[in-house]
Amino acid sequence: MESTNFNELAVELKTIKDWQRYAVTEMNQADVYFGHGAADAWQEANLLLASVTALSFPELIEVADCRLTSFEKQAFWQLLQKRIEQRIPASYLTQQAWFAGLPFFVDERVLVPRSPISELIEQHFEPWLTQPPLRILDLCTGSGCIAIACAYAFPEAEIDALDISEDALVVADINIQEHGLQHQVTPIQSDGFNAVKGERYDLIVTNPPYVDADDMADLPAEFRHEPELGLAAGNDGLDLVRRILREAPEQLTEQGILVCEVGNSLVHMQEIWPEVPFIWVEFVRGGEGVFVINREQLLQHAAAFSK
Repeated sequence: MESTNFNELAVELKTIKDWQRYAVTEMNQADVYFGHGAADAWQEANLLLASVTALSFPELIEVADCRLTSFEKQAFWQLLQKRIEQRIPASYLTQQAWFAGLPFFVDERVLVPRSPISELIEQHFEPWLTQPPLRILDLCTGSGCIAIACAYAFPEAEIDALDISEDALVVADINIQEHGLQHQVTPIQSDGFNAVKGERYDLIVTNPPYVDADDMADLPAEFRHEPELGLAAGNDGLDLVRRILREAPEQLTEQGILVCEVGNSLVHMQEIWPEVPFIWVEFVRGGEGVFVINREQLLQHAAAFSK
């Protein structure tokens, strides 16, 4: 890209469609990694274009033959350069990510929202929840996306959004305020469950750090922009998950359930606890490594989690 003359490009590439095509080619040739909410170069180009033009994805399609202004071309070009040369995820460049159909402010203090748990929220966690939850805990909330999406799905529920990172909670609070949910979602600084000991929840949802040591060593450059605190979780990726499995029963109501994402570390879980009846969710939109388990099952296998 450094050898490409922007002024020449600006003359040749006129429409939104022109710049979409060009960006896709450049990103594919540069072998950038797509793992932060965009499936491919086309979606990533649209994320950047949507930010520059203030148009939605459907609107970009409707006006694809319209021309970009000189200012828009320059702004898009600069974003594309940073995306390719610095390997910065598009959501950090635009400071916006989408989760469960909702927009969120993000920066490098939090992970970019991308959990398949969004699909479960949209389905109201059926069939595992027998009735709407009145109290929900989002552990390791990061940007607050899970807590906020749950607030939309369950408007009668009170939701606590916990994170050990004060920086992450600043971002979460920005999003809570932006969505007008400050009376329903409460951000709380906490190491695990420590700040809510004695509280009981009908639903605990968590996307904790779960990347094992081998995967951390092999992460694409894009992930190096994310806080390591939100990714690394020891040799097998289960350092925090073990604690969650041990302590969750004391935080759940009688019919409460735990929903937890462990990504690729599901392999380690299946090896360590083959007898535990984790329900591994199958997602229509893709994704894996999310399990559901209820309080009774956690108590039945408490000895295994204590080893």
